[in-house]
Amino acid sequence: MIAVIDYGGGNLGSLVSALGRRGATFVVTEDPAEVARANAAILPGDGAFGATMDALRVRGLDRALRATIAAEKPFLGICVGMQVLYEGSDEFGEHPGLGAFAGRVTRFDRAPRIPHMGWNKLELLTDHPFVRGLPPDAYAYFLHSYRAPVDENTLAACEHGERFAAIAARDHVMATQFHPEKSQRTGALLLDNFIRLAAC
Repeated sequence: MIAVIDYGGGNLGSLVSALGRRGATFVVTEDPAEVARANAAILPGDGAFGATMDALRVRGLDRALRATIAAEKPFLGICVGMQVLYEGSDEFGEHPGLGAFAGRVTRFDRAPRIPHMGWNKLELLTDHPFVRGLPPDAYAYFLHSYRAPVDENTLAACEHGERFAAIAARDHVMATQFHPEKSQRTGALLLDNFIRLAAC
């Protein structure tokens, strides 16, 4: 069972449809106890870092997500769900994150335009079960104004005036800056890989 986190700020429709098409067993929930019972979790998201963290805290979901990560259950963060896995962000003030990845999320400062919106090519940097089978010319669809740094946890980088982490992972914690359910073949492969990992 995969817990898809509903904290009131994510656009869940396309993700739920994509998981359903793949035959995944999942539940959409804002109940921390239900998250704790699941053997994997997905945190999708749209919007600002601080507002997302506030919404998680109000529902007690921040503690549930930290417990899921500490228990080494497969975890996938999507878009701002990826960003809150870092130590913090300066989006509309200073905000602490979940701290699963080192580093801070910051606004693009050398981008030709903000937000970064549209299809962009991924630069695959290292192997991990989450990106197994991803071709070297894979593209994904982005919409964001803040980005995570390229570091030892970056599986794939992307360029938009400056390099940023497009896919990150540390052991059982995985994340995409883009929405895989909107990224056609690239996203389908990643979701399939995550579902297989969740079933292990």
